[in-house]
Amino acid sequence: MRAEPAEEERGGGMGQGGTPGRDDIVAILAGLDGRSADDVPERIESMELAWLVHQVEQRYGVRVELDEDQYGRMTTVSGAADVLREAIGTT
Repeated sequence: MRAEPAEEERGGGMGQGGTPGRDDIVAILAGLDGRSADDVPERIESMELAWLVHQVEQRYGVRVELDEDQYGRMTTVSGAADVLREAIGTT
């Protein structure tokens, strides 16, 4: 697990400790199809996960490289927040 600085720093509302928090993740997922944050379920589907990782890289200016175990832990919003906190926190 590691996150490397992206070539182009974009910044963008990092949560506490410089990583996206649960609310940030819910907001990103809501943006995928224009639903409200209240309509985002806890479970994350594979397409949503790909969107989430891409958006985190773009918004936070990092490259997120995850192993198979980490992807497996990102099936929920809470799991994704934990994994991203670990991955981005290593930069």
